[in-house]
Formats: sequence, structure tokens, C-alpha cells
Amino acid sequence: MKLSFEALKNTAFWEKAGITLPRFDREKMITATKAAPKWVHFGAGNIFRAFPAAMMQQLLDDGLESTGIVVAEGYDGEIIDKSFKDFDNLTILVTLKSDGSTEKKVIASFAESLRMDRELARLKEIFKAPSLQMASFTITEKGYSLTGRDGKLFPDLADDLKTGPGSSETHGSLETPGSSETPKSYLGRIACLLHERYINGALPIAMVSMDNCSHNGDILFAAMEAIAKAWAENKTADAGFLNYIRDKSKVSFPWSMIDKITPRPDDSVRDMLSSSGLEDMQGFVTAKNTYIAPFVNAEETQYLVIEDVFPNGKPALEKAGVLFTNKETVDRVEKMKVCTCLNPLHTSLAVFGCLLGYTRISEEMKDEDLVKLIKGVGYTEGLPVVTDPGIIKPRDFIDQVINVRLPNPFMPDAPQRIAMDTSLKIPIRFGETLKAYKETGKNLQDLKLIPLVFAGWLRYLLGINDKGEPFEVSPDPNYETLSAALSGISLGNTETNLSAKLKPILSNPAYFGINLYEAGLGGRIEDLFKQMLAGPGAVRKVLNQAVNS
Repeated sequence: MKLSFEALKNTAFWEKAGITLPRFDREKMITATKAAPKWVHFGAGNIFRAFPAAMMQQLLDDGLESTGIVVAEGYDGEIIDKSFKDFDNLTILVTLKSDGSTEKKVIASFAESLRMDRELARLKEIFKAPSLQMASFTITEKGYSLTGRDGKLFPDLADDLKTGPGSSETHGSLETPGSSETPKSYLGRIACLLHERYINGALPIAMVSMDNCSHNGDILFAAMEAIAKAWAENKTADAGFLNYIRDKSKVSFPWSMIDKITPRPDDSVRDMLSSSGLEDMQGFVTAKNTYIAPFVNAEETQYLVIEDVFPNGKPALEKAGVLFTNKETVDRVEKMKVCTCLNPLHTSLAVFGCLLGYTRISEEMKDEDLVKLIKGVGYTEGLPVVTDPGIIKPRDFIDQVINVRLPNPFMPDAPQRIAMDTSLKIPIRFGETLKAYKETGKNLQDLKLIPLVFAGWLRYLLGINDKGEPFEVSPDPNYETLSAALSGISLGNTETNLSAKLKPILSNPAYFGINLYEAGLGGRIEDLFKQMLAGPGAVRKVLNQAVNS
């Protein structure tokens, strides 16, 4: 049996396979959504399918909503072609619980799946609809960038800023009409869609980033404002569009905090589904290196907190578990998670897991030294400066992370995945704690394990594990620069002038949030790094001594 709309009619097959089917009338939902869409989501990856789409499924199943989600992809069109359209816009969510049980269900809350590079016209039609309440995003933090590492605008975006939003049915009287060609960049196309909504009545909408980055709504707003300002200046869009973007009663950009671990599609999950009789469950890697499959595997625990500013109303997501609150509370929840209770622990496990040869986070949680490490990073060094958001208790959150979420043996998450883009993560995941110590007058010299993680990361960048064997360092936009800075350093050679090589890195606030020498931590990190270079087994030795001292 292949996952398809027609196959869903064979209820006996799905019941025997232990896979729950949607309870709502899918054809009716699709018709209603096309007539009056409420929700468009950009970013068709695993976190979206496992979390927001599953919440909408719950609302549809419970009869609390009648329309579904239009999902669009602007970066990697293969996801739409091979994981949505090939399977009639259906996916299977496999929830892997810590008690060893699994919950399998068909997610069918997608009314349409669209490629922005081919179906922008359809998206324009949707953005004209007065019924549209929100456009949400899971496009990763990098997706909101206007410039590359060199500080220059991405070429496609630079072209879009010159040519404007493109032609439309009504473009107003401008000195220079917009280009007839549609924008080419992801953000240019998003702005183009907002422009379509503007020229069709300046209709209200909420633009909701659900990406795991601080003040995500502001980041999205800044990108849209920059594009609208450029178009106003070169008169490819009138000044009213810029005012529309800035008018919070028309276009809002709520902050949010999302938390749910959704690893890459795992072979063991694929085999479990295939053994039940499902065909074509094989995952694949797209040309843009996206890991995708007709299913998504995820943990049970999930949180989504959103600032409650929706000028055109919103789906009843609070009835599916979303916590709607004010901006200040979202900020505190986000900082609690990203800077203290989860993300720093994840990065600590990623760095040392790769060095010690682990391929599963759950296996690392059987390692006494690593458990002591993350408990120290979280409870001892992080919690003293965390802010209690009120709606979620930090200690309870971290208790669940350490005792339930990370040890879950059925969650196939890997330190290699989490180690991606570490240079971009450290200044937020640890830098904010360092700044908080300074701002509250606490002694930075009391920190023992966070400096250990920094030294471990530098050791990780050498691409040699604790056995002395090479391994592949996970993708990181700053890897080439960092690797060049560390060139000449090798395992067993501690005579190299390490300080001269490390100082440009450890003094750079872009990597750590602060200058670590000014904080009095640079020398200690140099020493820990040097100790880890002594030879095979040195990483384990230094780790063991540090967590037991």
C-alpha cells in the first residue's frame, strides 16, 4: 500500500498497521481552504509536519476548524515534489515516546503544497484573500539573512531590490513601474506576496516566525522593512507599502518560541513502517542536502509560545496546546530554553559526543561524565541567571530535558546533527549566560564547565576524535575560517604557539558573545584545549576531571 488519498479508504489496512487516520472530511477541508484560506506556512520541513501541521490536524479532527494549511517551500522545491505531491499531500507522523511506545498517524491537514519558484501566482491569489489570517515560517535562522558572510547582499536579493515586486493587476501610478519578472529571492518573494495583499486593500495579516532564533518576529520584520524601503526609494512600490509593513494594526510580526525535537528521518522508523506493508517509505537527500521522507519522526514533548498579536484573527491553536501571551513572556520563555534549559545542553552533548564517538544523544545520556557535564552547565551554571517566564518553570523544564527527553532511547537524534552551525549557536546559547553573569555582578571565574565546552568545541574543530581518528566536522558557515586559524595544531603536539592561534578566536565576541580574555576565561580555555591535545584519551581524561572536581 502506498500512502495516498485513495489508500486512506482502505481503513482495515491502516487499522492493522496501527496508524491512526484523520477523522475529518478531507475533500471538504480542501474545498473550504481554497475558497477562504486562513493559514499559509513557509518551510515544508520536518518540524512543520511534526508540530504545527499536527496541531491543525487535531483542530480539524475535533471540528474546531474547517480549513487546513497551504504549505509553501521557497528554498528546496524537491521537498514539495517528492514528499508532498508524490504522496497526495499526506505524511505520516511517528511519535517516539520515552516509554518505548510509538504513536503513528496520517497527517492530512495540508490543503495545497506549492513551490514558490513555480507557483508564486497561486500564492498571490491566496494573499489577496480577506480570510487569510496568518503566514508562518520555519525556514531556519539563516533564511532571514539579507547578506552573506562578506556582508554583501545576496545577488538574487540585490536584483529584487532594484526590480521591485513585479507586475500585478493594480500597481498604482509610479514613476518606474515594477518589473514584469517576479522576485527571485526567498525574502523578495515573501515581500512580493505582502505587496499583493497591500494593493488589494491593505488587508491585515500576522507574519509568524516559528524559527528557533531570538526575537524571531523582529528579524522577519527587519527583512521585510528593508525590502519595502528599497522599493519605496526606487519607486518600484509606493511609499504606502512601507507604511503598511510598519503598521502593526495591519501587519504584525509576533515573537514565538518553539521546542520539539524532530531528527532526520530514521532508518529504523522507515523499516517499521515498511514492515507494516507501506511502500515507498525510503527517505532521500535532496540536491540541497535536505533529509526528507514521506514520514517524520519526533519526540512527544512540545512547546509553542506565541505573542498574541493577530490583526485578522487566528486559528483556534490555543485549543491544540499553543500558549498565547505577551511579548515579554515570549522573550523570557525563549531565553530560558535557548540560553539555559535545553540548547546549551544540546551543544555540550554535540561537541563531546562527536569527540567520543557517539552517534545517538540517548547513548550519551548513559555516560556518567556527560550527564554530569550537562547537569553542571544547566543547573549549576545556567539556572542562577535564568529568568522565570511564569508560564513554564525553568527547573521543571530542565528536569524534563535531562530525565525524559534526552535519554529517550527511541529518539534517533545525533550529536552530528546538533553540531551543525555551532559557531552561530554558541554566542546565543552560552554568550547570553556570560553577559548575565557580568550584568548581575556574578563572578565569571566561578564558571568551570562552560569554558570546558568552549575548549571541547575548539578540539572538535580539528576533526580528530579522542581515539585519534579523523571524523567529518558538521557543516558550519565559519568552519573554513576557524579551521585555517587552527591549522598546524595536531594531536600530541602541544609545543605549537597555541595562544597566538587561539586568541583571535577566543577574543571575538561574534563567536562567544563577549571577549573571553576580558572575562578572565581565555587563559583557562587555552589550558583545557592544550590538555585535550595530549594524545588519544585526553578528551575523556579532561572531561572526567572537570566534572568530578
